[in-house]
Amino acid sequence: MSTATAPNPTVSRKPRDDEIDVWGLTHPGKVRKNNQDHFLLGSLHKRLEVRASSLPASDLLQARDERIGFLAMVADGVGGHAAGEEASRLALEEVTTYVAQSTRCYYDWDSQANDFTDMLQPAALKSHESVLEHAGSYPDMRGMATTLTLYIGVWPWIYLLQVGDSRYYLLHNGELTQVTRDQTVAEELARQGLLTRATAAASPLANMLSSAIGGHQAAPVVTRLRSDWGHVHLLCSDGLTKHVSPREIEQHILGIQSSKELCHALLELALQRGGSDNITLVVGRVKTSPES
Repeated sequence: MSTATAPNPTVSRKPRDDEIDVWGLTHPGKVRKNNQDHFLLGSLHKRLEVRASSLPASDLLQARDERIGFLAMVADGVGGHAAGEEASRLALEEVTTYVAQSTRCYYDWDSQANDFTDMLQPAALKSHESVLEHAGSYPDMRGMATTLTLYIGVWPWIYLLQVGDSRYYLLHNGELTQVTRDQTVAEELARQGLLTRATAAASPLANMLSSAIGGHQAAPVVTRLRSDWGHVHLLCSDGLTKHVSPREIEQHILGIQSSKELCHALLELALQRGGSDNITLVVGRVKTSPES
């Protein structure tokens, strides 16, 4: 687990639901026949069962649905036929179920900040076991695996879970940073100094995962960092980054009008350049400043 803090974060009130602008989409691309990517967006809520009250119904509804945090995930499946699609679906379902059942973490997040960190690795490993079990039960699913990039925002913290080479990018003060590290053979060799970065990026080993849900090894990495009202968050599969550079992504984000518009603009650019893989994007931001 690693902890990072964005430079000079602005810690203020939690954004309201109507101030959050988030969008996600997935596309098979122009070459592959099926889409093995999946994404999920969801809110984490503190459920309150009101037995009796004199409050109006509208106030009751608000009390029952207080948002504790926000969840976003991208999974890029690998495997023949429909195996990759099944692997990414299973991974998201298992992690979502695990997170939803861990209500203690939502209630205690302010006093037990490490609970979210401690929860995420077991969630990934449980998902890994589920995909392996499924592959073992169905011969045509053998070899199925998936990446998993997960974001949980619990103001003012961001919790990230990374397995594989889908990515999480953060725009802070006009600068885009790739926060997650690709778990590929090429990246591991580059970190060991056995390949240059340029050689690693062009190597076929850049497409070989060193860690995956359902693969030979799952080595989930959890990171915690502070959030800020001015941040823009991007989760994506490598179908985007094969065709669109980080600098180009940054330029598009700086001209953002809405998360939906940005998702479609980046998708269109990747498709124009060949769309050689499935493409999945999730973009989130806060629309206004805390003073608004």
